[in-house]
This record gives sequence, structure tokens and C-alpha cells, in this order.
Amino acid sequence: MTQVFKFGGASVKDAQGVRNLGDILKKYSSKNLLVVVSAMGKTTNALEELNEAYIAGESHITALFEAIKAYHWTIVTDLFTDTKHPIYDDLANTFVEIDWILEEHPHPDADFNYDQLVSIGEVLSTKIVAHFVQSSGIPCKWVDARNYIQTDNTYREGQVDWEKTTQLIRQSLPPILENEIAITQGFIGTTSENFTTTLGREGSDYSAAIFAYGLKAESLTIWKDVLGVLNADPKLFSDTQKYEQLSYAEALEMTYYGATVIHPKTIKPLQNAGISLLVKPFNAPNESGTLISDKADNQNLIPAIIVKKNQVLISISTTDFSFITENHLSELFATFADLHIKLNTMQISALSFSVCIDYDAKRFQKLQELLAKSFKFKYNEALELITIRHFTTEKIDELSAGRKIYMEQLSRNTAQLVVK
Repeated sequence: MTQVFKFGGASVKDAQGVRNLGDILKKYSSKNLLVVVSAMGKTTNALEELNEAYIAGESHITALFEAIKAYHWTIVTDLFTDTKHPIYDDLANTFVEIDWILEEHPHPDADFNYDQLVSIGEVLSTKIVAHFVQSSGIPCKWVDARNYIQTDNTYREGQVDWEKTTQLIRQSLPPILENEIAITQGFIGTTSENFTTTLGREGSDYSAAIFAYGLKAESLTIWKDVLGVLNADPKLFSDTQKYEQLSYAEALEMTYYGATVIHPKTIKPLQNAGISLLVKPFNAPNESGTLISDKADNQNLIPAIIVKKNQVLISISTTDFSFITENHLSELFATFADLHIKLNTMQISALSFSVCIDYDAKRFQKLQELLAKSFKFKYNEALELITIRHFTTEKIDELSAGRKIYMEQLSRNTAQLVVK
């Protein structure tokens, strides 16, 4: 049976990380294995900064690009002492692709620009990893995810054409996997016009799930810098606990509310195909990690705490002080959908509709402009949204102590607090 592995940027942030990846693959080299790799370290952030400077016509574009190149060359020269190794030409040619983009005038569609430039981070990382794995004596082949993952033209949030994508994966990849490991990119796909798209920020997990679904894989393993799925972010809480197992449904709920250990779109394709998901630590590959499957027993789960920062709480009312009706809600939801704004929590009263969203300056300004035509609009910014799955009263009191609560909402299993 085929297995799919996914390694995030933290796992390949330096030469030692790439070596560690190679050591893990040696243990599985006899398996039919496809490996999805993210951009290295903070490369996506650096390319986003480069893209913004390019669109704005700022003068420090060259310095930003040189820093990205220097970072990757440092890793390459550590891994490959022979400067005649093919990786040197391969990497240089990939950097030329960025040069070509920067030499042209920016495309009027900023999201299109973003996808053509920022996607190259995954190409760079997978070429380095593939060459290193080959040099370690493990048969492997670099494959371009854009030959398989087909999307529509929604740049930065490409919607997958599942029928076409599944057909391409099943036609072409199994013969490769019979003889060698395939190493490919997360995060990226292509349109019918052969323009690159991305699948949403942190979308490499989703890419791995797409490949796992198409290959009818036995399992997908996501290698992280944590012991497994924890009940809270260890950067924010010192007393986190690991879940040994979770059901698909529980994992979906946690990702929906903002848990970042797994991309929200990852779970559903695996659940539909009955593919187990393992979340394991890349620095301790023999640890058990967390198993997500349809067989998990989720009785008596410890509370899961999810904190989303940089939130805006918006209260919307009608201009004539009439009740908020279904017609108003229909108009409001359509506006949020058109702007690709996710509602993190919402509350309806007779005279107002309140929502909490991630703050994005451009989308927020556009939202204000559109809603001002029909509604009154008040907001509070710089807030946090705390979600507690399987909450207790004590946990709510603990997390809200000393905070001003702007909105509170409780359901059977979930509590949400908008606080400052």
C-alpha cells in the first residue's frame, strides 16, 4: 500500500533538517512512498514580502531577492560540497524564473502575481531535497505537483477539480512509485491555462491529502515540530497535553476553529476515503504521535484551547433600525463570501448581526465600503478569539480572567470568547 508523507517548512529549514528528512526516508525506502515538501523555513514569508515590494515598485526588491537566494545557497553548499553537482545549475535556473517575473510589469491582478512568484518557494525546496535524497543512495524522482493538481482560476485559494486531479494522479504516479520515491510540492496547483495557483496559506497539508486520496493511500503522515496534536499551542501555553488519538470529526472541529497543526481542508478527503492521518514529530520519528481515524474513541477528551489573534469584531445593523431578517443575512453572507472572508464566530440579535473575522487591511476596507451602502457598521479591533472545545466553567474563568469580554457564545461542546 502507498503511503504519503508531508514535511513542513520547519522540518527543512536548514541542512540538518534536510539530512534528518533523508534519515526518515531511509527507514521507509522499501515502501511505495510519495513525499510532499513545503518551502524551507520562512521562505514563503520572504517571497510574500518580495511580491509586495515588486507590486509597489519599491527599491529594495534586489536586496530581498538576494537574501532569499543566499539562504538557499547556504543550505545547498552545506549539503553538496561538490560545486559541479547538478543541484547548482538546477537551483540557479529556478532563481531565473523569479528574475523573469521581476523584469516584467506586475499583473493587474495582485492574487495572480502572488501565485506565480510565491509558489516558487516549494519548487526550490523540493529540488534541494530530491537531489539530496538521490545523493544518499535512495532512488527518488522530483515530480511537479502542477502536473497533477488541477484548479480553477481562484488565485491564492485555488478550488481543486477533483475529477481531473484524481484521474491524473492515478494514471501517472503509481508506475513511478513502484520503483522510486516521488518528491513533490505542497501548496501549488495549476489552471487549465497552465498558470500556477496556490491552495491557501499553509496549504501543503491539503496537497498531501489530495495526493493521498488520489493514490488510495494507506495513510498520510504529517511530520511536525511538535509531538503530535496538542490541546493548545505550546508557544502560548506551557502545560499542553498530547492527544493519542482523535476522530476525523473532532479533528475537523478543531481545525475549523483555527487549530494550526493541520490545515482545515486536509481532513475531509481523508475521511471520505477512510485514510488514517498520523501527526508525528520529525525530531523524534519513533514517537507515537497522534492518530486521526474513524476508529478513535473521543470520550472524556481534555479541553482543546485555540487562540486566534488579530481579530476584528464587527456589529452590523440596518440603517432604519428595523429587525435583522433572513433577507439581510442573505445579503451579508453573500458579501463575506465574495470577499473570501471566513466568519470565525457570529451572533444574531433582533437589531444587529455580529461577526468576528481575521483582520486583513485590504479586505476589511473593501468590506466597509460594500456594507456602508445598506448597513450601519461598528467594529472593535486588536482582539483575540478564544475557542474551548469540551469546555469547563473553570477553564472559561481561567482564560477570561483579567480580560474584557466583548462577546461570549456557548454550545454543547464549544465555548467562544472574544476578548481584549
